Formats: sequence, C-alpha cells, structure tokens
Amino acid sequence: MSDAEVAAISRSAWRFDRPNDEQPSLREVNASITVPKAGVWFRSLFAFMGPGYMVSVGYMDPGNWATDLAGGAQFGYTLLFVIMLSNLMAILLQALAARLGIATGRDLAQACRAYYPRPVNFLLWVACELAIIACDLAEVIGTAIALQLLFGIPLIGGAILTAFDAFVVLLLMNRGFRYLEAFVIALLIIIFGCFAVQIFVAAPPAGTILHSMFVPSAEIVTNPTMLYIAIGIIGATVMPHNLYLHSSIVQTRAYERTDAGKRDAIRWATTDSTIALILALFVNASILIVAAVAFHGTGHQDVAEIGQAFALLSPLLGLSIASILFAIALLASGLNSTVTATLAGQIVMEGFLRLRIPQWARRLVTRGIAIVPVVIVTALYGEKGTAQLLVFSQVILSMQLPFAVVPLVQFVSDKNKMGNFAIPRGVAALAWVVAAIILVLNFKLLFDTFAG
Repeated sequence: MSDAEVAAISRSAWRFDRPNDEQPSLREVNASITVPKAGVWFRSLFAFMGPGYMVSVGYMDPGNWATDLAGGAQFGYTLLFVIMLSNLMAILLQALAARLGIATGRDLAQACRAYYPRPVNFLLWVACELAIIACDLAEVIGTAIALQLLFGIPLIGGAILTAFDAFVVLLLMNRGFRYLEAFVIALLIIIFGCFAVQIFVAAPPAGTILHSMFVPSAEIVTNPTMLYIAIGIIGATVMPHNLYLHSSIVQTRAYERTDAGKRDAIRWATTDSTIALILALFVNASILIVAAVAFHGTGHQDVAEIGQAFALLSPLLGLSIASILFAIALLASGLNSTVTATLAGQIVMEGFLRLRIPQWARRLVTRGIAIVPVVIVTALYGEKGTAQLLVFSQVILSMQLPFAVVPLVQFVSDKNKMGNFAIPRGVAALAWVVAAIILVLNFKLLFDTFAG
C-alpha cells in the first residue's frame, strides 16, 4: 500500500459527529507522514519524532533569554527551581495536548469551538491571538538583537528584516512537513551545541545547581521582583499557543484511527515531546546558569539585557568565542520560533473561526503587528526599552496561560468527549493542580502590580 493510500484511509476515519464545514486540522499535511505498523521500536519512535521538537522551540525562544538572564544575574541559581517546575508542567500539559489531538481528531481550538458557546470562544480566540502576538514580539526583538550583535545591523533594520522569514516557512511547508521538522531540529542542535560549550567553560558547581533545581526558596513568592521574573519564566516556558500547536501537528502522522492505533500514537507522541522538552530544560537552565556564573558572582547583577550579556560573556568566562556562540544561538532561536508561531496562528484562526487565509498573508499580518511596537520602542528608548518590552511580553504570555490550560484539562478529563482515552483521576487531579498554580501565581502578580 502506498503512502498516499495510507493517508487517504487515515483521513477517511474522520469522525461523523462533526459539522459539515469542519476540516481536519492543518488539512494540507494531516496524516501525511507514514507510520510503520510493525517492526523495531526505534522505527516507531523515529516516525513520531518531530512534533515534540517543534513544540520545544517555544520553550527556548528569545523570550526565555531575557527572563533567564535577568533571573541568573540578579538571583544566582535560585530561580532554577522555577525553570524545573515550569518544564515539568510543560511535559504534562503537552502530553495532554497530544492526547486530545490523537484521541478526538480535533486540535484544541476546534474542540473549544465545538463545545463552548460563541462568546466564550471569542474570548479564548482573542486571548490566544494576544499570546501569539506577544510571542512574535519576543521573536522580532531577539532576532533583531542577534542580527545587530553578529552583523552590526541596527535594531530597527533587523526588526524589519524579520518580516521576510514568512517566505522561509512557506518554502519549507511546500516541500513537506518533514522538511519543516528537519529545519527545526537542525537549528535546535546548533542552540544545544552553543550552550554545551559555554556550560563546559563556566564549570558551575553541580551540587548547588541540583539543590536550587529541586529545593524551592520562599523568596520566589515573597520577593515581588523575583516573582515578576519567575512568572515571566513560566510564561516563556509553558507557552499557551504551543498547546494548540501540539494538539494539531501530532495528527500529521498517518497512524491507524482505531483505539489500538491511537493508544500507540499517544504513547510515542508523549515520548517524543518528553525527550524534546528535556532538551529545552537544558537550554533554559544553561542560560540562567551561565548568567549566574558570569554576572551574579562578579558584581554584574544588573545585567538584564541581551546586548550587555553579549559584551561581558567572553571576558568574564575567559573564552573568546563565548559571546559569538551566545549570539548564534539567539539567532537560531529567533528563526526557529518563526515556524511554530506561524503554524500556531494558522491553527488558531482555522480552529476558532474556520477562516482560511493564505499563509503568507497571515504571517505578514501577525509579524507586522509585532514589528510596529518594536520599531517605536527602539526609536524612543533604544536597546534598554526593547529589553523591558521582551520581559513584559513573557508576562503577557503567562497571563494567557489559563485560557488554554483550563479548557485543555477540562476536555481530556471528560469521558463523554474522550471516551476510553480520558485521563485517570490521579492525572486529572495533578493537571488541575498545575492549572491552579498558574492561576495563583498570575493573581499574585496582578495584585502586586496594581498594589504598587
């Protein structure tokens, strides 16, 4: 049986309780990648490897850099616990997103539209679009800063140049989804390699790092400045639009749309995302650890801007290429984030509104909305203003999290919607605890903000 026949059979297994105008999520690539029915486990894992790495991009995008740098420089290793906690949250939530997409054949946006009243759907759509714009804002700033550091391009010029990345995504999508995944993984390898070298040179104390990762400090909640950065880290790590993204792109695999086939698909998709998010944990932790070693213990606690870090890394670490590696990883991170933001925007618009517009138009509109404030802030306040805007964008992301997390947990806990694939009560309780932690931290931040 050919790949085209397998894909056709998979698409024909579309559920019959759908409205006539609901199409498969990302229908141009839905069930387009063949999955082996038998053979060694490695072949099955390889067939499902890809979506997890695309999702992991959002957990190490330029927005993470600002929050991790500020956290490491100001508070040393203390906020490593927040990075670990947010990564564990991400592993659980992304597993739930994959389960929803595979079990129901709907992405999260489609599920919201199917089960929530119109006013609620409109609110959720607006919240998700704000999250995507905030993410795009971070990508524009991060990529523009990287271009300035590596090639001397002014920030405003670099921000404008980022509009052309829409055509890179279009080119890769037209060649096939596997090409898009290969592009993402190649850039992830570059990011990982750059930070592996810097961690080796920094030689941080392993015992202190492990203690900070697994033993929380009460100051994280009681110190408003630390809490602000901590919530920024959570917002930058557990990204709301990634839940919509993952619930869709796991459906690019042509697994059998039977209970047994879905069960295997959920297992392999969860394995894929867990491995990928462990890689993201290494990158996130590395940014904070390098900042703690280079800045916190050397009297540079005020370093919060990427440009400052670039200038100081090489002399403080004693490695001439440390700053260059830092900038290369930042550029790779910015380019990679473009792919996920573009796909998430398409998924959200089609899922909530059933509105299809050309990808290049969608991408340019979204990117244009992000470029305008960057250009304005850069012109008025320079690099310092963009650094503050970068951290603020991550706090906005965190504020949108409940609007994605609560519907996701509600859906995967409901046996009427998930059937045999509804999560056990213990897992559901844990997922609701995660949602509650996110809500409490957000309310605490809002209270501190408005109370001055």
